[in-house]
Amino acid sequence: MLRSLLDSITLGQAALVALTLGLAPFVPEPHIWEKLKMLAAGTLTRPIDIFDLVFHALPWALLIYKIVERTRTPG
Repeated sequence: MLRSLLDSITLGQAALVALTLGLAPFVPEPHIWEKLKMLAAGTLTRPIDIFDLVFHALPWALLIYKIVERTRTPG
């Protein structure tokens, strides 16, 4: 079931979601970048910040999955 859902998403759609939802809000800096900096600094401790990191990272994980799937599938 999950596999069929992932297969129904095109690489272009995954890229669009990663560039919009994955980076939003754009100002003053992309949210995912802020959360990754907090993770590196060790200040990512509040549950809402962890949820926010996961929420903004999922589109990027989907895009990476689609790229890997495309390179592994012949044709």
